[in-house]
Amino acid sequence: MHAQIVLFDGFDPLDVIAPYEVLYAGGTASGGGVSVELVSAEGPREVVSGTGGLTLRAAAALDPARAGLILVPGASGRVGKPGEAPEQDAGTGEWRQDELIPVLLGRTLTTELPTLLREAMENPEVTVGAVCGGSLVLAMAGLLEGRHATSHHMGLDLLDATGVHAVRARVVDDGDLVTGAGVTSGLDLGLYLLEREVGPRIAHAVEVLFAHERRGTVWRARGPVPAGF
Repeated sequence: MHAQIVLFDGFDPLDVIAPYEVLYAGGTASGGGVSVELVSAEGPREVVSGTGGLTLRAAAALDPARAGLILVPGASGRVGKPGEAPEQDAGTGEWRQDELIPVLLGRTLTTELPTLLREAMENPEVTVGAVCGGSLVLAMAGLLEGRHATSHHMGLDLLDATGVHAVRARVVDDGDLVTGAGVTSGLDLGLYLLEREVGPRIAHAVEVLFAHERRGTVWRARGPVPAGF
C-alpha cells in the first residue's frame, strides 16, 4: 500500500506526523509492504504548518490516479496570509479554533486540492482518509454528502450541515473513506489502516513499538441500530 499524506498551508503537524510515523513503521515491519510520502496539490515545495511556523517539505504532487491511500490532515493556528505561518494572539497565546480553523480549512477550496480529491474519490483503487479537520476539507468541497465520517468534536455540526452523517467515534470506516476524530486519533487511524490493509500482526507490532494502545471501537454501518441512544 502506498500512502500519500497531503500538506497544505496551515496544516496541523500532528495530523500529519502521527499517521506518517505509523505507516512508515508499518512499511518497515512488513518488509516494504507500505510506503508513505508527503505531497501537496502544487507539487514539491516547503509547506508551512499552523503551529509555530513548523515547515515540512512535500516531495511530490498529489497523484489521485495512484492506487493506495490518500490522507488529508486538519489545520491549526490563527488566520494569517496564505503561505505564511498562522500566528497565535500576542496577548493570550490562544485562539478560538471554532472560528478560525474553518477559515484555514476553507482556503484549501481555492487551490487544486478539491479537484484532485474528487478524482481520488472516484478512483476505485484509492482509499481516502482524513484526520480531524481533514474531514471538513472533504465535506466543504462537497465530497462527503451522504457518507459517514467523524472529525474533531468541534467540527461535527459542520459535517452535519454539509450533508454528512457525522459519527461521534474515534475512527469511522465507511469503506473507501476512513476518518479519525481529534488530532491524536491519527495514531489510531494509521494503526487501523495497517490492520485493515496489511494485517493485524503488523499493526500490533507497530502498536507495541510505539507503546500506544488504540482506543474505542472502529465504527462501521453494520449490525442492528442501537435503540434508545
